[in-house]
Amino acid sequence: MKPDSQQPEFSHELINESSPYLVQHAHNPVNGYPWGDKALEKAKTENKLLLISIGYSACHWCHVMEHENLEDTEVATLMNQNYVRIKVDREGRPDIDKIYMTAVQLLTRQG
Repeated sequence: MKPDSQQPEFSHELINESSPYLVQHAHNPVNGYPWGDKALEKAKTENKLLLISIGYSACHWCHVMEHENLEDTEVATLMNQNYVRIKVDREGRPDIDKIYMTAVQLLTRQG
């Protein structure tokens, strides 16, 4: 929150989503986009890598990462300069979760 204000200091694309998980990340200083053409086009146009984060509301480690990294303004500055972050609610988009979880399991033998 901005000092002496009820308005959040940061707000971005995730604020318009119907997923409570995505909306809860709408005020992180790291910009966030839902999965879709807008985020992919932005990455292409700005020649930035994608940073895809898949989680769900009850995920403990998702909340830890948010608190330790995504709320840090120094980290946010670096991430916003170099990446387009896409947040995916795995409960709302199990199709995307399955693709990336399969890749993680194949590459790391964990997941």
